Amino acid sequence: MAYIVVNPNESIENALRRFKRKVISEEIIKDLKKHAHFIPPSQKRKLKAANARKRNRRRVRQQRTNGQRQLNG
Repeated sequence: MAYIVVNPNESIENALRRFKRKVISEEIIKDLKKHAHFIPPSQKRKLKAANARKRNRRRVRQQRTNGQRQLNG
C-alpha cells in the first residue's frame, strides 16, 4: 500500500506528485489491471508465449540493425 507523510509546509501539488510517483514505482495500477478479470491458465500460457515471441523478434531486429551500423560505419 502506497502512503506518504505530508509535511506541514508542503503544498498539496507536491504531495500528490510524490504519491503518484510512489504508486507508479510500486506498480499498484499495473497489478490492479492484471487482476481485474480472471484469466484461465491456458490463456496465461498463450499470452506468455506470445510475449516471448515478440521479445525475440524485437531482439533479432535490434541485432540486425546494430550489425548493419557496424558494417556501414
